[in-house]
Amino acid sequence: MAVRRVLVAAAAASVAAVALIAGVAEAAGDRDRPATGDASKPHTSDFGTPVGDNVNTLSVGPRGPQLVQDTRAFEKLARFNRERIPERVVHARGTGAHGFFESYGDLSYLTRAGFLGGAGRKTEVFVRFSTVIHSKGSPETLRDPRGFAVKFKIDEKYGGGIWDLVGNNLDVFFIRDQISFPDMVHSLKPDPVTNIQDPNRYFDFFGGLGGAATNMLTTLYSDLGTPATLRETNGHSVHAYKLVNAERKVTYVKFEWTSMQGIKNFTAAEAMETQGRDFNHATRDQYDSINDGKFPSWELRMQVMPSDRMDKLDFDPLDATKRWPESVAPFKAIGKMTLDRVPDNFFQATESVAMSPGTFLPGAIEPSEDKLLQGRLVSYPDTQRYRLGTNYADLPINRPVSPVRTYTQDGAGNNGAMKGTLNYGLSLTHPVFATVDEARFSESKVCDVVTQAPIPFPADFKQAGELYESYSTRDKDNLVSNLAGDLGQVRSQLVRDTMCSHFYKANEEYGRRVAEAVKCNMRTVQKMAGHLDDGIPDDRRQ
Repeated sequence: MAVRRVLVAAAAASVAAVALIAGVAEAAGDRDRPATGDASKPHTSDFGTPVGDNVNTLSVGPRGPQLVQDTRAFEKLARFNRERIPERVVHARGTGAHGFFESYGDLSYLTRAGFLGGAGRKTEVFVRFSTVIHSKGSPETLRDPRGFAVKFKIDEKYGGGIWDLVGNNLDVFFIRDQISFPDMVHSLKPDPVTNIQDPNRYFDFFGGLGGAATNMLTTLYSDLGTPATLRETNGHSVHAYKLVNAERKVTYVKFEWTSMQGIKNFTAAEAMETQGRDFNHATRDQYDSINDGKFPSWELRMQVMPSDRMDKLDFDPLDATKRWPESVAPFKAIGKMTLDRVPDNFFQATESVAMSPGTFLPGAIEPSEDKLLQGRLVSYPDTQRYRLGTNYADLPINRPVSPVRTYTQDGAGNNGAMKGTLNYGLSLTHPVFATVDEARFSESKVCDVVTQAPIPFPADFKQAGELYESYSTRDKDNLVSNLAGDLGQVRSQLVRDTMCSHFYKANEEYGRRVAEAVKCNMRTVQKMAGHLDDGIPDDRRQ
């Protein structure tokens, strides 16, 4: 009952905030916004059934695992995955390289993953760097998160199989629930009428999101949003994962790839100047470096979240819009990755590689209950089957170095490795492959209400404010300038005021500077910010 009261109160507060913002906007003269829907008619699925909630996926409690019976959410994601051919819907422009990972020590006390079980153990890797939103031939200078995806091809003596660590160069994300991912990408993609990317669209979405994107926008619009090279950028898992040891004890972790070349970013002016000379600069730099024998490397570091802290922080540690403070979870270096070979064929490697957070090591490295990650587990392999075919794992770039023993034989692209009459896995008359008890999933106790609900304490603004305060004077100036360059193009006064109220709620100086730059009325911004809830319960404030 207490949980229900909190959720009902949160929903009421959200409705009240929306009503207030709408009232402020109307007072500001924003009465002529074009409507693309009809509020008098219900939103429906593709089959015409009414949609009860288009923001929250059905889950076991606000933070729990999601239910497959929410077919509307999967319908939305599955349709989204099939919208564009032949390039990827997101991460279309990519640069790949081969290399190896070498572990620093024995992590068997945390995980059964054999390749992390001793110093000096080497694992083959393939890495794909990418831009997220823009098309396959777009300039590499554009402001955009950079995908940083690593495919570990684990030797059979270390357990075998594939682990894909799929992350970004930025350590947080725009959204926290999978169901908003198609909407977010649609808003960031070119307008379906003009085919031009439009700040009016994506700031309209981020404003409607209610503050969740504030931390990511404060990160993306800093110079981190325009890396100078691929070699000089970090990678982040963004999501929390579970490590499982031989005693089946679960530990929550986050990963970071720390560039051993250092970090180098462009200012907006430097990015524009570089684009005029070479819009393939990042790929060229990466390949020239490797071909010259200057092999780039990254240290893999890990944060461990003590189980007794998981429910005591002023934010949800499984929320993809949040970073884990080092004061709570310090980094530990666990290995080093070196890239030493350029692919022989771009299409067969970089275009055909299929990275997916759904490719993990059950019983050793598993996904957490992060509501965005849970959706990616289904969405990524679904889009790979659509893009590359049902047997995409048979392609050389995706094939493990350890043996594959399955019962699958049919489908386009099958390499014919499986033969014979036995294409089913249970038999009284034929020998079948043995299952491995160590590869069983870890166990967790689930006891909550099945519901579509937001997390209880989103804490949308605190980390964004702390991040702003951590920036140098130069970085603050660039952040405000970069934001104003895009937000200043937004025609809707409501959207500009809403976004500035989010920045003001995070940090008053931050919000005031952006508001002044995009010509917002400070009294309106302050009034709207005053009605925003930071989502942190009093007993969790730190």
